[in-house]
Amino acid sequence: MIKMSVYYPADGGSKFDHDYYRTRHLPLIQERLGDACLRYEIDRGLAGGAPGSAPEFVAACHIYAPSLETFQEAFGPHRAEIVADVANYTDITPIVQISEIIGG
Repeated sequence: MIKMSVYYPADGGSKFDHDYYRTRHLPLIQERLGDACLRYEIDRGLAGGAPGSAPEFVAACHIYAPSLETFQEAFGPHRAEIVADVANYTDITPIVQISEIIGG
């Protein structure tokens, strides 16, 4: 199983619409990916590691898929639509990482 994580740095921009992200963007991705999206999680940054410190990230999402190949095949045809939707909720340039789940 793989996980695609998308992180939005707290100092990376001026806006992030959490409501749109939760109610429109991630459901759009889930719909377009179909069975390739096993589930997703959304994080909202609250604090950094030290008491009273600011979070490193405003938000993040984690999309779980059976394999890298399955994810890429499902995501590819919808990439332009999904990327274009980003402007509807943020001006932050995201950081993307795809990881293999090896435990848990």
